[in-house]
Amino acid sequence: MEYREDDKQLNSSLFIPFVNKIWPGNYDMDKTQLALSKTINITAYDDGTLVGCLRILSDGYYFGTITELLVLPEYQKRGIGSRLLQLAKRDTPTMLYFGAQPGVELFYEKNGCQRSLPSYIIEKEHRDSPPA
Repeated sequence: MEYREDDKQLNSSLFIPFVNKIWPGNYDMDKTQLALSKTINITAYDDGTLVGCLRILSDGYYFGTITELLVLPEYQKRGIGSRLLQLAKRDTPTMLYFGAQPGVELFYEKNGCQRSLPSYIIEKEHRDSPPA
């Protein structure tokens, strides 16, 4: 397994097929590329194939968040997610805050993460939605 910290080679043509195996969707290449350029990308490759990715969004001083930690289903339970998380903890410029999908809290706790404040979301209004 090859791990890359701050993977500058990660681009939308690699990331979209990878993420579609985990979160199928209709992702825009240009918007994905822009998003990837704004995060610190820590990746795992198996023989050149992207199998894991952790993305950090940070202002570099006050705040950082893990936007996602993704590992292909067939590569899960092999320590890849734990290694990506270790690299993030070692290399982040700030404390990291993040939410966890229900059911994976134990994974984060086993990896030394502490429960913190509950999280909330504000959903973006779509322009075609009628006002409330």
